[in-house]
Amino acid sequence: MQHRDRILQAVVHPRYLGGALLRVFSHWITNDEWYVKTRYRLSTGEKIDLDNPQTFNEKLNWLKLYDHNPLYTTMVDKYAVKQHVASIIGEQYIIPTIGCWDKAEYIEWDNLPNQFVLKCNHNSTVHICKDKSKFNKSAVIASLKKELKKNYFCKDREWPYKNVNRKVIAEKYMSDGARDLIDYKFFCFNGEPKYCQVIQDRNTKETIDFFDMDWNLQPFIGLNPFVENALKTPERPVRFDLMKLIAAKLSNGLPFARIDLYEINGQVFFGEITFFPASARGSFRPQKWDYTFGSWIKLPSKSC
Repeated sequence: MQHRDRILQAVVHPRYLGGALLRVFSHWITNDEWYVKTRYRLSTGEKIDLDNPQTFNEKLNWLKLYDHNPLYTTMVDKYAVKQHVASIIGEQYIIPTIGCWDKAEYIEWDNLPNQFVLKCNHNSTVHICKDKSKFNKSAVIASLKKELKKNYFCKDREWPYKNVNRKVIAEKYMSDGARDLIDYKFFCFNGEPKYCQVIQDRNTKETIDFFDMDWNLQPFIGLNPFVENALKTPERPVRFDLMKLIAAKLSNGLPFARIDLYEINGQVFFGEITFFPASARGSFRPQKWDYTFGSWIKLPSKSC
């Protein structure tokens, strides 16, 4: 195994090849630390310091490799996490699940309403159905089958995804009008929400803004360098104070977690828990905020 790793590491050395080929070999490379360092360098052009991590991205990559709390697997599982979250904040904040299947071919189409959402529980694949009579079932099944074969861990070494029992789930279609739902993503450090990332118009011209916990717009952009602030500053959610309480409860005891929430027709709903935004390779403008965010993460002892 070590001999094979050395050969593959030589083949995909950063001096010679790009990240795309590295991902091709990702299933065969077993040295996670080498993979994380190389993937980071190919993506950002910078070396990563895992011996003395200081930035947000460095510390997140350290957590990928050395913080293996078994509960994290439940937290990233979009099906299993619902029960976990409901036990902490209550069922009223959970988007209803309509169905769950081990294989895409098992989807019970006749039992689904006219509008619904299909997704894998282990990655970001989502198919939105607004009219079942026009829904391309065969194309969706093909897409879901392809995604179910993938171990999401391999691509970026995000350990919590390694042992997720992969499934397809159907959820209630949630809407508050004609536009895309606004994502409210709370960046939480050991149970303390520091900033809320607001993402709008994801399927058209996506914008990202950061706010502090008093809803003051922040002077930085992150974590996607190609996305700008909204032309019109987003309004404070009606239930923002409740969102902060929920984010604090769900992130309690975690070195870092991003808690994603929605406000739909005046009600708050849980979206997901994310441990490695932008796969821990995102960027801030100005860059100093990478260090500011990093300073709030207190790394635990290695658990692996």
